[in-house]
Amino acid sequence: MEKIDIPKKAIYRLSIYHRCLQRLQDNGQETVSSTALAKVAGVKPAQLRKDLAYFGQFGTRGLGYPVETLGSMIRDLLGRERLQPVVLVGAGNLGSALLRYQGFQKEGFEVVCAFDADPDAARSRGVGIPVRSEREIEEFVRAENVKLAILCVPASYAQLIANRLVAAGVQGILNFSPVMLELPDEVVVNNVDLALELEHLSFFIR
Repeated sequence: MEKIDIPKKAIYRLSIYHRCLQRLQDNGQETVSSTALAKVAGVKPAQLRKDLAYFGQFGTRGLGYPVETLGSMIRDLLGRERLQPVVLVGAGNLGSALLRYQGFQKEGFEVVCAFDADPDAARSRGVGIPVRSEREIEEFVRAENVKLAILCVPASYAQLIANRLVAAGVQGILNFSPVMLELPDEVVVNNVDLALELEHLSFFIR
């Protein structure tokens, strides 16, 4: 599929649609209406149809969308036809927990290596992938052509490590470090601040 210029928020929603379609396919469902898919994805039907319009005219009135075909089209657009390599920097408690997560490969990603200032301590936490010294980041990222990274280092080191990752060729960072990174506009950063998310949730708890 040719590269399509799609807004970042639409890409995020397409990822959600893909996950929903995968569940439907696992359950043996062959077609799904825009209303039904929008409901399970948590969006309005009009928004879903607008997002899927990036693929051109698709779906059959009265029958809906073919689950397998639509899932394959989204997977192709998102670059998930093959496992995308990912590195993780900072294999402490949070980083090690992420390394033990089994869901990355199902979604098309493979954490191929982790880096830490104390790799021996990280290995003692029982992670199942290689853990190397953070001094080897650039060499590995360039050699393996890695474009995605997960950052779990303390705030005081985050900007420095992010700069090194970008200089080595990383184009997207999932940032768990509690700091806003200043990086070139072409580098995509998704920030995950767990404390902030809990603060947001606590507002609705009475």
